[in-house]
Amino acid sequence: MKNYIKLSFLSLSLVAVTSCELESPSISALDASSVFGTYSLAEAEVMSIHVSFGETNSYRGRFLPYYGVNTDVEVGNSPELSKATEDKQSLWNYNTLPNNGQMNTDNNAYAKFYEGIERANLAIEGLRQYGDIENKPDMAQLLGEALTLRAVIYNDLIKAWGDVPARFVPNGPDNVYLPRTNRDVIYKQLLADLKEAEDYCYWPNENKITQSTERISKAFVKGLRARLALYAGGYGLRGDGYRRSKDPELAPSLMYQIAKEECLDIINQGCNTLGSFKENFIKLCEDNVTAGGESLWEIPFSEGRGRVLYTWGVKHQAKDQYTQQAQGGVNGPIATLYYDYDEDDIRRDITCVPYEWSKDLVNGKAHVQLRAQNKWCFGKLRYEWMKRIVTSTNDDGVNWQYMRLADVYLMAAEAVNELDGPSAAWQYMKPVLSRVLPAAKVSALQSEYTANKAAFFKGIVDQRGFEFAGEALRKCDLVRWGNIDVKMAEAVAKLQNLQKREGVYAGYPDKVYINNSEDKDKIEIYGLNKGEDDPDVIKELKDAGWDSKNWFESTSGYVLTDDYINGLYVVTPSTHCLWPIWQTFIDASNNMLNNDGVYGQLSD
Repeated sequence: MKNYIKLSFLSLSLVAVTSCELESPSISALDASSVFGTYSLAEAEVMSIHVSFGETNSYRGRFLPYYGVNTDVEVGNSPELSKATEDKQSLWNYNTLPNNGQMNTDNNAYAKFYEGIERANLAIEGLRQYGDIENKPDMAQLLGEALTLRAVIYNDLIKAWGDVPARFVPNGPDNVYLPRTNRDVIYKQLLADLKEAEDYCYWPNENKITQSTERISKAFVKGLRARLALYAGGYGLRGDGYRRSKDPELAPSLMYQIAKEECLDIINQGCNTLGSFKENFIKLCEDNVTAGGESLWEIPFSEGRGRVLYTWGVKHQAKDQYTQQAQGGVNGPIATLYYDYDEDDIRRDITCVPYEWSKDLVNGKAHVQLRAQNKWCFGKLRYEWMKRIVTSTNDDGVNWQYMRLADVYLMAAEAVNELDGPSAAWQYMKPVLSRVLPAAKVSALQSEYTANKAAFFKGIVDQRGFEFAGEALRKCDLVRWGNIDVKMAEAVAKLQNLQKREGVYAGYPDKVYINNSEDKDKIEIYGLNKGEDDPDVIKELKDAGWDSKNWFESTSGYVLTDDYINGLYVVTPSTHCLWPIWQTFIDASNNMLNNDGVYGQLSD
């Protein structure tokens, strides 16, 4: 099923000059009535939207690697104040400039997002006119997919750039140059589009089209609409400050109601199941795109596209027994995250990995070796779990899981808490916790979280961090909740305590031991938990040849340096949580775009 990154009849003639200066496409091979009146041809047009996801500097190589870090759970490996103005660091540390060398090109994510939107606009227009969607449900499914894919792209445009030009019709002479549009206008359009798409799309496995997580289903449409409602009703950086929308149609209570209804529809339909936490990520690495499990929708990358494990996976220093790609480990957990989990939480050891695979090979095989306190890896995505060898230098072809069922449950819990209170909301948080914690600890959290609305909201904030670390959802959550400054300041304070093993971090052993395994199923680690400093155990481990490493202090001082801690963010996050529109697009906009004030956001 991973073959959607391909060209089609109309998209072959789509020429992107810049995201704000697009030539109108011409149809040369077949006319629109023939294309959009024939299912196979129309399907190819809708699938061509995915081309823009896989372009070198689009989602593949720029947006997914860089957007979403740094937060209180995720960092680019690793933050450094001493390099704060370097291009990569400044994409993470909330001090991004329009001339950023990683982004200021005419073929980067901003441009490719609009290329994808143009492909979607052409498909939507053609299907509405020639698809006979009233009588052909499969053609209606295609229209629903095009509307949803356009909403996906606009969602990410707004997350990263705030108010952006609104393009909901194909490009022509009258709309080549457009100014920014208030995001409220775009949000309302997207919420309406997704409501319409719900009527067109099949539930997972209701039809052969939706048997794959690479195709849009009604479950994902509803989940995306819930997510967009929470974003639209939440805080954001605008021209007159960091605030919620003033539009009464986007009032928080109304948006929470949408999120509640959509999430409960998905849960009650029962087309998707949670399964185990680990199983979800193993299936993702195995390219298992069978619908009906936890995954609702994935950005489909072909085997030669996508830098998902490259960026978010466990580091491999060499081409070893598990991969022909020496990559991984670009982004990782913030140093405190492992210690903030409950020791019995299954998510901890899956999410936070303190080791990498060695550069030195013995008979072609690498062994595990400890990284450092400031260079953890995320472990949700692992080359070791793949069923095929990666043969590309930089691309692994693993899909990006855009939404999973746990997100639906926790969005439902959040919305129901706001509307109906914590007692009603608990039933939607419980399934997520019951699969990762012992029953007694779930019960204790129930008592803690259901004390009142504020306590439950704190539980949502904590559990979404534990559940989705390494999935690039946290930054947007902190922004929409209005607590990004508080949580980022808290993250720095926690790092300072961890550095010196003070407060809740007091008592952790200085050394960590690892068993040097070449077998992914036999990796053992000792010394990461309190009390794991028994001298008799340590002697046995040394005698058995285990490697060890000073975890908190080295001969040169603290492993968690002040440079790491102070490099997490260098300006106030809430006032710099957006990227500016890159200078190349400003220069090509016929004076319609700028980054004046707070990145030129509209204030109405």
